[in-house]
Amino acid sequence: MVLESLTTPQRAEKSPWDLVFIGAMYAAIAVFLSIWVFKEEASIVMILLTVIASLPLVFNTIGFEESKDSLIAREKPLLVEHGKALLFFMFMFVGFVLAFSSAYIFLPQGLVTQIFDAQLSTIQNINSRVSGSETVGSSVGGELFVQILGNNLKVLLFCLFFSFFYGAGALFILTWNASVISAAIGTFFRDHISSYASQFGFAKAAGYFHIFSLSLLRYFIHGLPEILGYFIGGLAGGIISFAVIRHDFGTPVFNKILTDSLYLIVLAVFVLVVAAILEVYVTPVFF
Repeated sequence: MVLESLTTPQRAEKSPWDLVFIGAMYAAIAVFLSIWVFKEEASIVMILLTVIASLPLVFNTIGFEESKDSLIAREKPLLVEHGKALLFFMFMFVGFVLAFSSAYIFLPQGLVTQIFDAQLSTIQNINSRVSGSETVGSSVGGELFVQILGNNLKVLLFCLFFSFFYGAGALFILTWNASVISAAIGTFFRDHISSYASQFGFAKAAGYFHIFSLSLLRYFIHGLPEILGYFIGGLAGGIISFAVIRHDFGTPVFNKILTDSLYLIVLAVFVLVVAAILEVYVTPVFF
C-alpha cells in the first residue's frame, strides 16, 4: 500500500515528529474518501479508513516492541525503549486530531453535522450525564473525579482486550476518541470565533489562531495524558498477544514479557489518575 510505505517503526522512532504529518494525512484522506463514497455513514467510515491506513504501522510496532523484551534484560531501559514507540503514537494521534478538527472547522456546517453525527451524539450524551449529575449534586469534586476515573479505566480495559484479541485493536478506540475530541474542539472553536468576530471583526487572522490554540489547549490539558494512558494499555495488551503466539506459556521469555506488560498496565493506570486530576481540578480553572 502507498500509505503503508510512508514509514516504519524504526524510522518513526528516529523521527517521531513526522508522525504528526503522517497521521494528519491518514485522517484527511479518510475524511475525503468517506464524504465522497460513503457520505451517509461518514462518521464511522472515516474512523475505519484511518484505522486501516494506520494499522500496519501500529501492528508492526507492537511486534517490534515485543521483540525488545527478549533483548533487554532490565525493566527500566525496556520502558525507555517502549517510550519511543509511545511518543510517535502520540504524535500520530495529534495528527489525527489536527486533521479531524480542521475538517470540522472549515467544512460547511450542514456537512459537518452529517459527517460528525455519531461524535456529536456522544458528546451530547456525555454532557447530559454530567449536567444531570451536577443538578442533583452527586458529581462535584471528589465524586466527579471518581466518575471520570472510572470511565477512563473502563476505556483502558477495552484497549487491553481489543489489543489482546486483535493485536492492534485498540487503534479503533483511540481513533474514535480522536474524532470525538476533534468534534469538541471544533464546537469550542465555532462558538468562540463567532463571539470574537462580533467584537473585533474578521480582519485579524491572529484571532483565529488564538481561538484554535485555546480549543486545542481546552481538551489537550487532560486529553493527551488520557490518550497516553490508553496507548500504554494498548501496547501492553498487544505485547501479551504477540507473546502468546510466539512463545510457550510458562517459559522464561513469556514470563518476562508478562512482567513487562504488567508494569505497563500499572503505568497506564497511574497516567489515567493524573489525567482525571487534571480534568477535574486543573482544566476548569482555565476554562
